[in-house]
Amino acid sequence: MFSNMVIAAKAVAPMFILIGIGMLVRRAGIVTQEENRHFNRMVFLVFFSCIMFNNIYNAKLGEVFDGKLLAYGGGSVFLIFLLSILFVTRIEKDPKKTGAMVQAIFRSNYVLMGIPMTGNIFGASGPAIAVATMLAAVIVPMFNTLAVIELEIFRGGRASVKKILGQLVRNPMLMGAAAGLLVNFSGYRLPGMVEDLVSQMAAVGTPLALVILGISFDFSQIRRGGRDLWISVAGRLVVVPAIFLTGAALLGFRGAGFVALIAAFASPCAVSSYVMAENMGSDGQLAASTIIMSSLLSCVTLFIWVFLFKTLGMF
Repeated sequence: MFSNMVIAAKAVAPMFILIGIGMLVRRAGIVTQEENRHFNRMVFLVFFSCIMFNNIYNAKLGEVFDGKLLAYGGGSVFLIFLLSILFVTRIEKDPKKTGAMVQAIFRSNYVLMGIPMTGNIFGASGPAIAVATMLAAVIVPMFNTLAVIELEIFRGGRASVKKILGQLVRNPMLMGAAAGLLVNFSGYRLPGMVEDLVSQMAAVGTPLALVILGISFDFSQIRRGGRDLWISVAGRLVVVPAIFLTGAALLGFRGAGFVALIAAFASPCAVSSYVMAENMGSDGQLAASTIIMSSLLSCVTLFIWVFLFKTLGMF
């Protein structure tokens, strides 16, 4: 029992320590919010693409490819999306709030917090990280596509195929994953100096992103969240993982694949959901509040989910 608690703590503690460091940096006034926005954009455009490329480039894809896992992950994301729309539209009639709530419930912060959690359990390199990255290559484009569709619909517009494809093509994480797959399948190996450089940038990306997330927290935004905030957070951190991780356990998922699913379904709301909500006529205030509160509470809920399923022998 104690060893399982240690594993669960090891999985989540490093991430939240880094977020805490970011909160201290904000409190000390070392970095302004404007500077932090630039840092955030840099990490998203440069370092996240290196993370995706490096993990897939170094993977032995034939050994880690799991079609059943990818199908379950992708199918579950789509089902969560549909169920969240059905539920939220019954309790909230304001389209702006509805769009923000749906996005908060179905879209997790998988790349920023999920992949590192897998690394904390199984090690920063190896097949487990490759499994988590391959799952990201499936569900990240789904998150982006479905978010654009629902936000466009709830503001009274029509989701343009051209606009969605444009967003996907420009997404640096997907570009990095595609480049990693291309080089991996080609059998070509990068020069040693380039490999080391990409590896170092990938190693820097996640810690830096978590510190930036901590700097971004503005607790004054939480006060006006009300009922919609708590429903969204409970849906993301409790209801979704309870249903879909139980389903994964019953279907026989185990090991690194199951941990990747914990990361996908139990991670807090995606940080990028605030930017999308603000730019697509949704409730940006509510989106920001769900990110802050779900990120803070996930230090408890992620620990519980990891501890529970480790105790049950899922990995």
